[in-house]
Amino acid sequence: MTELSNYKKPPKTLTFRELIIHEDDNYVIISKPPFVSSLPERTKDKAISIQQMAKEEYDDIQLCHRLDKETSGALVLAKNSEAYRNMAIQFEDRQVKKEYHAVVNGVHDLDSISVFLPISVLKDGTAVRIDKTAGKLAETIFFTEKSFQKHTLVRCYPITGRMHQIRVHLQCLNAPIVCDPTYGGDFIYLSQIKRKFNLKMDTEELPLIKRVALHAHKIAFRDLTGSVVEFTAPYPKDFEALVKQLNKHSS
Repeated sequence: MTELSNYKKPPKTLTFRELIIHEDDNYVIISKPPFVSSLPERTKDKAISIQQMAKEEYDDIQLCHRLDKETSGALVLAKNSEAYRNMAIQFEDRQVKKEYHAVVNGVHDLDSISVFLPISVLKDGTAVRIDKTAGKLAETIFFTEKSFQKHTLVRCYPITGRMHQIRVHLQCLNAPIVCDPTYGGDFIYLSQIKRKFNLKMDTEELPLIKRVALHAHKIAFRDLTGSVVEFTAPYPKDFEALVKQLNKHSS
């Protein structure tokens, strides 16, 4: 297996301000980069988190939800208690609409395919499994955005918000996310998709993306006025480059 631990690090220079895609009196919506935790980790290296970065800019700001460390995309923070309560109620009532994009192994034709399978967290807390006896309700709806030679770009709509829900539900469809060995996802290499690929001697080929290829692309909710607002987080460089290569060599 390719060793990627040396590559799974946040950018050396990262400021909270450059992550913002929208700000008003009540909310800040950011595009979270990969390899940055939403909340502080219980590790010795004291890696920076989104929460820590936000607290340096605002006194009372709170995260309204989380994204996995490797997952990039739209993340909502509340600037006051009323705004936080507004979001908490919508999450509890499953009124927040989220759209994720994932690149998965294999070619799949998914047209409003719903996976309705309960999930339980493993004892060590690092992964989940399908558990029809004691698992918690979980549902995700999937659509094929674009098919390539050996991979598929998928739109994912989680109805519930369980840990690793999208990842394990895609595994159930035999469509694991690339670079996600926890749930059966293989790495993706240029040599797999490019004809007449030549690798220089004594050179190790690295994957086209060095993390779970999952991106929180859009989020929609009701603001304090009751109006529905929607925000889009553009693909980060690594995800954009992956899709570009798949498009380029998909003929």
